[in-house]
Amino acid sequence: MITGASGNVGTGVLRALAADSPDHRVVALCRRPPRDGAFDGVVWQACDLADEGAHEVLDRAVAGADAVVHLAWMFQPTRQGDRLHRTNHKGTAAVLEAARRAGVPHVVHTSSIAAYQPADDQPVPETWPTTGIPGSVYGMGKAEVEAAVDRFARENPDTAVTVVRPTLVAQKSASASFLALFFDPLVPQWLIKLLRAGKVPLLPLPAALRVQLVHADDVGDAVVRILHRRATGAFNLAADTLTADDLARVVGARAVPIPGQVMRAAVALLWRSRAIRMSPGWFDVGTRSPLVDTTRARTELGWTPRTPSATCAEEQLAGLAEATPGPTPALHRDRLHDDNRADALT
Repeated sequence: MITGASGNVGTGVLRALAADSPDHRVVALCRRPPRDGAFDGVVWQACDLADEGAHEVLDRAVAGADAVVHLAWMFQPTRQGDRLHRTNHKGTAAVLEAARRAGVPHVVHTSSIAAYQPADDQPVPETWPTTGIPGSVYGMGKAEVEAAVDRFARENPDTAVTVVRPTLVAQKSASASFLALFFDPLVPQWLIKLLRAGKVPLLPLPAALRVQLVHADDVGDAVVRILHRRATGAFNLAADTLTADDLARVVGARAVPIPGQVMRAAVALLWRSRAIRMSPGWFDVGTRSPLVDTTRARTELGWTPRTPSATCAEEQLAGLAEATPGPTPALHRDRLHDDNRADALT
């Protein structure tokens, strides 16, 4: 059973399971299931983890499951903290309780490198403190939920518990949703098209920026390996490291280093004026999350990312330029339609 199966990571996991074996039986939960035929052999179930009645849906979904893969996470609207908390914190608690009641032998929880506290330029292992990126609703939320998952693991020693910590997850078919989540309504499509076409000679980027990406299919591959091995503990997932100059070369531009605080202030101004949905906390996730060491995943899972970070960046930029949607409602640009209406009332 997979929660959040219609999202960026979820679609990568579904593809990896399908490639692994046509005989897997998958029950996929999300708020807005796709139309029939989006993924062969997947049974979709509508479920909002924030609803009071979610436990009834979860109990039916986990019955007889060999594993629960918990991917569901609400990213927006960041201005509605109570709503995010109901889905992300209480929703995770509901998933864990359903797994406990059903005696599910394996629970895989997807976290993020944003759960780590910031570090210097050295990649950090899975033992690095998970206190979250200060000021980031997302990072602090991931850290708090990880603590709840840790408690569940201690209190249920007969259940194998795994935590996956990917870096920024890329895939072309998530691009329309990324525009909705972070760049709408201000960022014009023509500017992204010019950037992709190599017609922007100078690219302002935070000074000393270093970032890792990972493709959704590589995350899916890691999850399948974890399920086969019933591996426990935490696993970092990331491809190679890119500098600001590397990112600029992807679009044929020259990087122009800008002090991080200056760029953050600009993002904060645009966010407060509702010109973009990327909050200062999300900017911090992209610039302050530590680089991660993936030795454990490589040695214990035999996992190697097939898509380098530069290729991830190229694919994502191409998708953003065309506003490429995915096969599920969660990966469409109108994914925040109802959230926007609620946000306008606050």
